Amino acid sequence: MDSILLPGQPIALPPKAPAPKLGPGAYARDNEIKASLLGLPKIHGSVRTNRPNLMRPHPPAPSSVVLGSVTRLSPLQAFLSISVVDGVALPAGEEFTGVIRSQDVRATEKDRVKIGDCFRGGDVVRGVVISLGDARSYFVTTARNDLGVIFATSEAGATLEPVSWQEMRCPKTGKIEKRKCAKPEGL
Repeated sequence: MDSILLPGQPIALPPKAPAPKLGPGAYARDNEIKASLLGLPKIHGSVRTNRPNLMRPHPPAPSSVVLGSVTRLSPLQAFLSISVVDGVALPAGEEFTGVIRSQDVRATEKDRVKIGDCFRGGDVVRGVVISLGDARSYFVTTARNDLGVIFATSEAGATLEPVSWQEMRCPKTGKIEKRKCAKPEGL
């Protein structure tokens, strides 16, 4: 299987192959054929192209899985800076804003959710986009077992370890802190 090529990387040709015609995403320089787009190399007859990678950064859409860090909290919602959409990191400086409303934190007991017991500033959260919120943000939910805080730092500065779906423990001090934890992958 061909590997993904970055722009400027040489595209490998089969040995003793005739010089191919160049298609989209490929160019010749210094007697080498090089990629001009991020993607997978492809041969169509005698035409060599570099097919764009389908995993390009794109804005969140409903049902996109996003990762973001909590930037601000209010009593009714947490604000995220979304930096990864569907497993693809966004370019630096092109983050989107997400909002987790208290009713979108978990599937049950929605009226008893306290945002301060679920998230803290700096927590990294995995969520799913529900919809476009207002002109500046996306509504995000963590109301599934695999969604929630995936990385957090304790007050002592250590990385917290999940203990249950609503608690994390500091390995340094042993202190328990409340969070809406995502179920670790593979369990």
